[in-house]
Amino acid sequence: MASRITVSRTSPRDVKHRQVIVKVDGEPFATLLYGETETRELPPGSHRLHFDNTWVWKNIDFKLAGGEHAKFNVINRAGRLTWWMVALLGAGPMYLTVEREQEGAPTGDLDI
Repeated sequence: MASRITVSRTSPRDVKHRQVIVKVDGEPFATLLYGETETRELPPGSHRLHFDNTWVWKNIDFKLAGGEHAKFNVINRAGRLTWWMVALLGAGPMYLTVEREQEGAPTGDLDI
């Protein structure tokens, strides 16, 4: 039985700048701008999500059971000095937070 994953970029905590490039098991999955969501089928088993906002990257390893639908929310967020650097240099660091939604449970940070 096929499984699915959904990756969203819809958190109100997102700074709404830069794209986030998502790969699954080394293969292109989506390039998400703020407000976008992508869903795909995957075979059950172990997988790796790779997130890259062209400044930093994160890897998340996860397992899918048959028929499971795993949902992840990626948040592109500013650091303490980001806006100062943007004002001074025209660019600054954006960091990634990835949350996995558990069925029947509130979302929680996987990687900050």
